[in-house]
Amino acid sequence: MLPMILLLLIFPVLVLAEKLYVVERERGRLAVIEDGKLVKEIEGLGNLNHATLKLWKGKAYLISRDGYLSQIDIQRDELLKKVKVGESTIGIDFTEDHVVVANYEPKTVVVLDERLNIVRSFNTGSRNVGIKGFEGGFVFSLMDRDEIWLVRNGEVKVFKEVGAMPFDALLKGDVYAVGFFKEEGVGLLNIKDKGYRKVFFTSGDKEVVFKIPHFGTWGLVDERAFIPAVGERRLYVVNLKGFNLEGHIDLSGLPVFATTSPDGIYIAVNFSGDREDYIALVEAKAMKVIKELRVGRRVMHTRFSKDGKRLYISSYFDSKLRAFSVPELILLYEVDVPNPSGVFLIK
Repeated sequence: MLPMILLLLIFPVLVLAEKLYVVERERGRLAVIEDGKLVKEIEGLGNLNHATLKLWKGKAYLISRDGYLSQIDIQRDELLKKVKVGESTIGIDFTEDHVVVANYEPKTVVVLDERLNIVRSFNTGSRNVGIKGFEGGFVFSLMDRDEIWLVRNGEVKVFKEVGAMPFDALLKGDVYAVGFFKEEGVGLLNIKDKGYRKVFFTSGDKEVVFKIPHFGTWGLVDERAFIPAVGERRLYVVNLKGFNLEGHIDLSGLPVFATTSPDGIYIAVNFSGDREDYIALVEAKAMKVIKELRVGRRVMHTRFSKDGKRLYISSYFDSKLRAFSVPELILLYEVDVPNPSGVFLIK
């Protein structure tokens, strides 16, 4: 009884701290959650299957699967501008003064200014993936041409035959890492010295082969990556300096996302298939599952609070956003949100 009383006493403090945007996948809206309540919905955002939302210069930018880019005022929670940048759009990122968007269709990469005016479009002849911005330029991969394009100060450097069918990437420091659908290993491009090489995960003297999932599903803690295995009930733990395998963590289900707490202590894992209603909480340092709980029908996404003391989950079939204490996984509150998917921390 005492733990519950304590939770009730601190509940107002826990709730007041943050604002969340939650994707309403079937309605083309963002639910605005504040003080543990649904306070508003932002409408007319397009097809939000696999939508991506990022923050830049005090505003939110959301890209829809059907090619709409929306700019949102995060103080008033209002749609400021919405522009069409493609027919099938897969990614968005930022340089210091531009928005960059990668399209499947048409086969273009689009550059926009802060007012969402299109200032340049690159015709690539390929579906484009893994777009990442940096100061002075951006970099992306061409899925159908096995290339990487590095754009700096308007000049394009093309790297050919980088690997069979690149599908996603991450940028860590000056290193752009790209994964491939049709071959093992990872391609590494140094965006400063323009050196390119391929690496394979190794354990001791042995090469370790496993399929690379989308990089957005990885949990990153310092130099370690916690990688959801494709078709296996485990997380692989890889040191990103040497790309050596440190081990793996056995799980009860097929992992989808590995979400890291801000302090790097915990990793939340959700599952597909027979365990899609559950989450597992992993202690990163010990590399083990410390708690597992059924939290809702089909967990789509997880997000830690800024202080790492709460874990938000979206339950698609329950139409709920739920908040749990960390590491106890005690339910703190829930909010009705129609068919929620992505959960984004705004402030």
